[in-house]
Amino acid sequence: MAETKPVQRRNAAGLSRDLEVLEVLGTPEALSSHGLGVNRVAELTARDKGQISRTLSTLADAGFVQRDRATGKYRLGFQLYSLASRTAEARFVEEAGRYLRKVVNLTHETTHLCVLRGGNVLTLKSEMSNHAFRGVGWEGVSVAALSTSSGRALLSDWNDAEIEEWYEEHAKDNRIISPTIGSIVSNDGALPNLEQSPRLGKIKNVDDLKKELAQIRKVGYAKVDEEFEWGLVGASAPIRDQTDRIIGVMNVSAPKTRIGSHLDQVGEIIAKVGLEFSLYLGASKVSY
Repeated sequence: MAETKPVQRRNAAGLSRDLEVLEVLGTPEALSSHGLGVNRVAELTARDKGQISRTLSTLADAGFVQRDRATGKYRLGFQLYSLASRTAEARFVEEAGRYLRKVVNLTHETTHLCVLRGGNVLTLKSEMSNHAFRGVGWEGVSVAALSTSSGRALLSDWNDAEIEEWYEEHAKDNRIISPTIGSIVSNDGALPNLEQSPRLGKIKNVDDLKKELAQIRKVGYAKVDEEFEWGLVGASAPIRDQTDRIIGVMNVSAPKTRIGSHLDQVGEIIAKVGLEFSLYLGASKVSY
């Protein structure tokens, strides 16, 4: 194991002292040994053991570090990971904007950024087009993943065991769980009947789902044809991070009368832009 050197700072007062403790607990040594004791943290920060003990206690009270009662070691706490996760997702949404707008410019259709939440797909951000449903409020709306192209694209890098477990738990999830669904209005001013499932379409069992995901991996995007809502078609492509795992998708959903005849072309556009975004986030240059 490489030697961990003491943290050096020009200003060791106040918040700076707390930050250097957190940095030490984030080193490979701390992570590989499931935490560090007070003495080792004091050694690495070149500070008094009593000061370090008080600092760690304060950070533990706030949830930023966690103490293992059996070993006495401290490690980074769940509150810190929670804040980091929320910050990462906020940055993800912010960075997605220009790529969503690029899809809108190429397809002339509203484009959505979606993520998986259990058995549902949550829309984090939408970029509107001139053809958009008037009064659309998809941001913050959550729908069942199985009947959407977004949900299938989000599952497309999972292995068989993960898919089987997910299907067993979520295949019968409700289609709409957001109380804000009433804000969605179609072109003729009528509310789409999202509470009634039109049909199961292709996915009737877990083997159907596996076949569908294999096809998505082959072509690089998912598509649905009136499986989520009568008259509605959609295409979605994955977005990957530096680990090459899918962390979100870009989606276009529109009336079949408008894009049904060129849905594959829309899917190819989304897949290309999704790859550009993925490369920006640090993903490998891989074929989707």
